[in-house]
Amino acid sequence: MRRLRTFWASDFAWSFRRSPVAVTSLLVTLLLILSAVFAPLIATMNPFDPASLNLMNGFTPPGSPNAFTGDSFLMGTDDQGRDVFSTILFGMRISLFVGFSAVLLGLVLGVVLGLVAGYFGGWTDTIIMRIADIQLTFPSILVAMLIFGVAKSFTPVEYRDQLAIWVLILSIGLSDWVQFARVVRGATMVEKGKEYVQAARLIGRGPLPILFRHILPNVLSPVLVIATISLALAIIAEATLSFLGVGAPPTQPSLGTLIRIGQSFLFSGEWWILLFPSLTLLALALSVNLLGDWLRDALNPKLR
Repeated sequence: MRRLRTFWASDFAWSFRRSPVAVTSLLVTLLLILSAVFAPLIATMNPFDPASLNLMNGFTPPGSPNAFTGDSFLMGTDDQGRDVFSTILFGMRISLFVGFSAVLLGLVLGVVLGLVAGYFGGWTDTIIMRIADIQLTFPSILVAMLIFGVAKSFTPVEYRDQLAIWVLILSIGLSDWVQFARVVRGATMVEKGKEYVQAARLIGRGPLPILFRHILPNVLSPVLVIATISLALAIIAEATLSFLGVGAPPTQPSLGTLIRIGQSFLFSGEWWILLFPSLTLLALALSVNLLGDWLRDALNPKLR
């Protein structure tokens, strides 16, 4: 309890309370995440269970009773009679899972390579950073598509739909490690010349304990900021890949897949199939991005 009061009285918490954008972004982010986590309890149906679908409910407008069944849906239904509200909740679970997992993969890979490159230098630093420079010359979405295509080609045909989500995580994560590595490398090069690192060397500490027990805790602040912003970018990347048809399979549609499905019905008058998933993706990505912007400013000592 004392730690909670101390945290609440800290400059960090005070800065958060004084920022309406940060408070609103956090509330929206938490609302969307909790809605996705508790989707089975909130959703009116399991949209991915064929037994719960009724094709007669197809293309029901939002809030209007269906002409055949009399059923009404808050956000309408799609061509298969699936409740759009329920599909958004379940689709958001996949988008968030892919986003968090991809950022975690990119963070771990980038932090480890950045620590190694910054601490050892020499040819190790040159090789890692040249690979990073080459990858930066290509748009991340193209790198993700390339990795996705290569990984999928090595996946047995009968397991492709089952492993599609994991291949998607791998492709986005491997396309997102560079920024973590560059930031951590620069911070490590600064930290390794400080007295506490030299003292650790004098008492016989090896490179790995120095890297992960001494240097790593001192370079985590910028990493957390990048991870927050990268989460929004990873969610958008997943939606982009799914929209292009190279992401989540139709049996496990994410927000990007739902937007792709809705786009095909936009000009025939069923606007709600596209509108509501698009607004959800916009709210999710924007709130996480604004939260990351505030976190970057709050942890920047030059702005204090």
